[in-house]
Amino acid sequence: MILDWLAQAPVLLGAVLIVFLPGIAALYAVRMRGLALLATAPLFSTAATAIIAMVLGAARISWSPLSWGIASLTLVGLAVVLGRLMRGAQHERGDGGRRWLIPTALTIGIILGTWRLVSYISDPSGISQTNDAVFHMNAVRYILDTGDASSMHVNAVIGASSFYPAAWHGMVALIAMATGAAIPVAANMLTLVIGALIWTLGLAWLARAVTGSNTVAAYTAVLAGALQTFPLLMFQWGVLFPNALSTAMIPAAIGVLVTLPRWTGSARWATVARALLLVLVSVAALALAQPAGILPWAAITAVWLSGNILARRRALGPVVTVVAIVSLWGAVIGMWLGLSSGTSGSHWAPISGKLAAVVDVLLNGQVLIPFAFVISLLMLIGLVLAVRSPRLRWFAVAWAGISVLYLLVAAVGAPLIRNRVLGAWYADPYRIAALAPIVVIPLAALGLDGLVRLVARRLHRVESGAGALVGGMVVATVVMIVLILIRPVAMPAVTQGTYDRDSRYIAASDSYLSPDRRALLERLPEHVPAGARVLGNPSTGSGFGYFLSGVDVFPRTWSAPQSPQWRLLAQSLRDAASDPAVCAALKAYGDPEYVLDFGPGEEGPGRYVMPGMTDFAGQPGLQRVDSVGDASLWRITACAQ
Repeated sequence: MILDWLAQAPVLLGAVLIVFLPGIAALYAVRMRGLALLATAPLFSTAATAIIAMVLGAARISWSPLSWGIASLTLVGLAVVLGRLMRGAQHERGDGGRRWLIPTALTIGIILGTWRLVSYISDPSGISQTNDAVFHMNAVRYILDTGDASSMHVNAVIGASSFYPAAWHGMVALIAMATGAAIPVAANMLTLVIGALIWTLGLAWLARAVTGSNTVAAYTAVLAGALQTFPLLMFQWGVLFPNALSTAMIPAAIGVLVTLPRWTGSARWATVARALLLVLVSVAALALAQPAGILPWAAITAVWLSGNILARRRALGPVVTVVAIVSLWGAVIGMWLGLSSGTSGSHWAPISGKLAAVVDVLLNGQVLIPFAFVISLLMLIGLVLAVRSPRLRWFAVAWAGISVLYLLVAAVGAPLIRNRVLGAWYADPYRIAALAPIVVIPLAALGLDGLVRLVARRLHRVESGAGALVGGMVVATVVMIVLILIRPVAMPAVTQGTYDRDSRYIAASDSYLSPDRRALLERLPEHVPAGARVLGNPSTGSGFGYFLSGVDVFPRTWSAPQSPQWRLLAQSLRDAASDPAVCAALKAYGDPEYVLDFGPGEEGPGRYVMPGMTDFAGQPGLQRVDSVGDASLWRITACAQ
């Protein structure tokens, strides 16, 4: 397995360059440096990539590494001009410390984060055996086929014309085009970049921005992948690639706003302009990856801003203080309600009682994940330290807010709450559970730092001595290694109260997309004429057909069409020779001449049993074209003109 992953190192390098290089160049030009530069670079690159895609799509210019590269260079050039006009520099607030500390911690954290993701995915060409993966893989294939990665157009892959955040899809397409990698490999390399690099760098910088401590930032980097809820869960459940990208960028986006007061040496107009531009880049990155990420970012930064306003209440006066705070939270609430009402609302019912949800939050056992006792103990120590420090108290409030959000999704069934408060996440407990590590991990790192200092004092050692630092790093690293080696990472199914047997990336004979089905889909071009459509039950993995073959396999998403014609086909397509209504129903889908038999399908969330799309052997009006094991391709001759 290791050799398979090492063979994909050039693809991983391509993914790293696409995600980091434009942002590093542009933000360096505006005088960001060090950890801040590395952490925020993906924000610029993501926003730029998605915006470039929309501009190129509107101009009918093909999406390619060349067109993206030229446009990115243009934006970097603009950043150079703005940097010279605005001047100034960001003053990184840290507690000094040894120069080896942050680089060492980041290296350990990135290696451990990569290890955990690689262990779960197993095969660099593996495909997530999940409902949402069907749409995401097909959307990347659509970009490669059409040369259009615009968020305004990518939904055309399923015949829709609405906005869909396509930053992730555009990046995967770029990686595939630039390196020649297959779509699954490109997607999995971007997964490593998101879960091991973007997340670790952003979280470490957030911890330093909040605490002013390089030591806490270092512990945060090492512990970044300690909780299953993020990043691992977002690559298990769904699979939620856009959510993972958006959530991974939230820490850096918070850091951008929290550190705005630390920019020095520029005129007032330049200070305001820089602040607006950096915030707009952050919002654009989150919105074009997955808009729901804007809400926790807005709420957490509003908590920080409220704390700053209250700290200056004597200078501002009571009226200005109240108006400022009410206006701030009014804007957050308005944004929250707007995004929630823009979705299809709640798709989930509560999954636990209130007391159980409180325990889950305190012990980080959301959505049936086994309790994280060590991290939770460190988190609770960190909470005590944060509450006792006026400068850190706002971060404890942020933890409380994220915790309440999970309590609502897990245990409150009121329609108003589920649709208006939780609607941006479809009231999905998995997506909301994934937000917890944003605040839990920095607090756990703060708790570890406090514990190490206490032990050092008891042993009559200098608090900031090398011995204490090394000891803390060793403890954090050992905790992570133990978690990776022995902690279960099975994906919990909260509605059934069960756990996955294996990784959802492992293809088996009974999996959603079995090796036989994948082999048959990959060779569809050998048997199906160009432009012809092939029908299939998407609950059997046939929905992956378009991305694997380029053939128009329909539907291209996990969801079957909700129409009388499709319901008839789902029940009776095998009777096409004896039921004239079948041929009439086929006309609604372009008179397709081919159909896949991958079995009847299965019941479950987003899955369907379609008895009319299986058992074609011996049926008149259907002719076998190809087969691999139990998977087969048939020609519909009963409706031939």
